[in-house]
Amino acid sequence: MKRIVSLLLVFLLAFSLIACQRTPPPEPPAGNSGDKSGSDKTEDKKEEEKFRIAIITGTAAQSEDELRGAEAFIAEYGKAEEGGIVLHATYPDNFSTEYETTVQTIASFKDDPLVKAIVVDQAVPGTAAAFMQVRAARPDILLFAAELQDDPQAFGDSVDLMIGADNIARGYLMILAAQKLGATKFVHISFPRHMGIDLLARRAAIMEEACKDLGLEFFMETAPDPTSDVGIPGAQQFILEQMPGWVAKYGKDTAFFCTNDAQTEPLLRMVAQLGAIFIEPDLPSPIMGYPGAFGIDLKDEAGDWPAILKKVEEAVIEAGGKDRMGTWSYSYNYTGVVALAEHARRCIEDGVKADDFDDLLDCLQKYTPGSKWNASIFCDTEGNSIDNYFLLYQDTYVFGKGYLGQTDVKVPDKYFSIS
Repeated sequence: MKRIVSLLLVFLLAFSLIACQRTPPPEPPAGNSGDKSGSDKTEDKKEEEKFRIAIITGTAAQSEDELRGAEAFIAEYGKAEEGGIVLHATYPDNFSTEYETTVQTIASFKDDPLVKAIVVDQAVPGTAAAFMQVRAARPDILLFAAELQDDPQAFGDSVDLMIGADNIARGYLMILAAQKLGATKFVHISFPRHMGIDLLARRAAIMEEACKDLGLEFFMETAPDPTSDVGIPGAQQFILEQMPGWVAKYGKDTAFFCTNDAQTEPLLRMVAQLGAIFIEPDLPSPIMGYPGAFGIDLKDEAGDWPAILKKVEEAVIEAGGKDRMGTWSYSYNYTGVVALAEHARRCIEDGVKADDFDDLLDCLQKYTPGSKWNASIFCDTEGNSIDNYFLLYQDTYVFGKGYLGQTDVKVPDKYFSIS
């Protein structure tokens, strides 16, 4: 009996101890817990690290090259709406009369929290105002501009990086190239809005001085502004109608140059037809005006710049422009867009500084293998520099002749102080 009682007591004691222990709750199924699992935290981190780069260009009607550059960057990194990083918009063709639309188009990207950089090429009037709005609301966004049509001082501290064709050096180099091709005169075609842009006005003054020094005569002609009431068709028609008279007046050994992209196509067509000389477009490219002027189909060569250059060269020579018409072997506007966007990506992902001159040149070289570039920091006529404003140019390529070696030429110091 004692043994039975003892065993009963031991059993009751053991049962009470087990009953008093707290059983831990079961592990919740993955994804159903209020606490984040390791997988969820990784996904959140990926979401936080996503970013977008907004690119604003003109339309194909105003300047096709920037548009194609944006498309190339999209092809490389994907559309934002499809999981990539690129957003793209265009400003109005008549941006001068649709100023507020231009400002709103650029500034609207500040409302997307994932946008970490905005690239505008060309930086038409309104870009500086838009950048100031973006900077006030989102100081974290990198702001890059190419080919300024606002005064560089108008941007103040609102811009991180500016680039432009080196129209100071080119003011001398294009006249030197014209001399090399046998030109005795140089005709500069523009309109008041463009001549109100500091770098373009300085370039014209440098061209005039270079003509004096190199033995050419310099003349200026005025054409309609494509953003005026006549529009692009009217401005182009003006060039077609005027060129026969201009060539008769100045002679075939005259180099013609216009400051507007839309007017380049009719100018090229008439230069070849009338036997005059053309050094390079205002913003040089094998596809700036040449395909339209000579009916060149480049669908099969799209994106292959050496192949594009070869096909354009064949067409120009066939049209009679051998040794008298040129360009850059890679599109400046196309390269400017992709290089600035790539530089922005590196700034965001790799911590590169916006004004890293060497990285910008590396980005340019990435998209123009085999080309030669020259670059400098912008200085005004008083010698004051803007350290985040870089001026660039490539060597000039003459169809049927080849490169002229312009990037190896030292531009005389006197031209950098001409205003």
